[in-house]
Amino acid sequence: MYRCIELAKSGLGNTSPNPIVGCVITYNNKIIGEGYHQKYGEAHAEVNAINSVKDKELLKKSILYVTLEPCSHFGKTPPCTDLIVKMKIPRVVISCSDPNPQVSGKGIKILQKAGIEVKTGILKDLYEWENRRFFTFHNKKRSYIILKWAKTKDGFIDVIRNNNVPNINRITNETCKTLVHKWRTEEQAILIGTKTAINDNPELTVRNYNGKNPLRIVIDKDLTLPQTLKVFNKKADTLIITEKNKFPKTDEHIKFCALNFDKYFEENLLNELYKLNIQSIIIEGGLFTLNSFINKNLWDEARVFTGNKKFEKGLKAPVIKGKLLSKEKILDCGLEVLKNNKLKY
Repeated sequence: MYRCIELAKSGLGNTSPNPIVGCVITYNNKIIGEGYHQKYGEAHAEVNAINSVKDKELLKKSILYVTLEPCSHFGKTPPCTDLIVKMKIPRVVISCSDPNPQVSGKGIKILQKAGIEVKTGILKDLYEWENRRFFTFHNKKRSYIILKWAKTKDGFIDVIRNNNVPNINRITNETCKTLVHKWRTEEQAILIGTKTAINDNPELTVRNYNGKNPLRIVIDKDLTLPQTLKVFNKKADTLIITEKNKFPKTDEHIKFCALNFDKYFEENLLNELYKLNIQSIIIEGGLFTLNSFINKNLWDEARVFTGNKKFEKGLKAPVIKGKLLSKEKILDCGLEVLKNNKLKY
């Protein structure tokens, strides 16, 4: 099952809104086949693992290990349960049952009804963590939220801006920047507020790493942001969150979503993104946007860089409390990853 989980992680960023899933097939305690779900719409992990077995006759005496309960419904691909039954695999070991109501125990029942021995719960906590976006989406009915920011050695997130001239006051090094671009490939969406769009003029695309661009989400209450900003270019799709009901004519890659900017704005925003099947968001906004989610306790993970610079004055970085998951040095910068202890899948 450890190997299954490692395989599953290989699909991160390419399978949403499907989960990441890994599968291993053994015969006489030796691996004879393995696979993972590589891309949304393509073959599932069980299919890839079964197809990788050279001698299909061995399947009748093998054990299939898989991280998530095999699907039992027709989606982009046929049910994996049908293939497992067809191949007469006698034993299936599963890490977690599927929280998706389309499956949710149905796959296990189909296998058992066919006379297949099924065991569940193996390395459940570990796999739930690696597949946390999927479990959060189905169990909490919202996106998995990652907060990301960089602060100086003296605790500032930015200098005081006296004008609206875009200028990035970089705190971290190029290696950290590459890591951030890798993170972007792993999430479905990236979100910023109006001030960050104006002050930094970020493109919010993946340039320092190979991978797909996330959906860019920009909060623009009064539709005041000029279309000349980089977040509106054609390198990725952009969703603008606004209070206005009338939208300007734009290119097809730019969409609009009207919301009330009241005290429930963050909750309403997450409800809308849930309807759009957005499983995960990395928030790279400024102080106001970050604090709005922190104060509502609407975050799951925080990734905080500390650069080797001092601003001496400016905007103080957010204060956040959580369980420290990791702490490391990336050349002259520090990185801490925290988990919200108050939330559970």
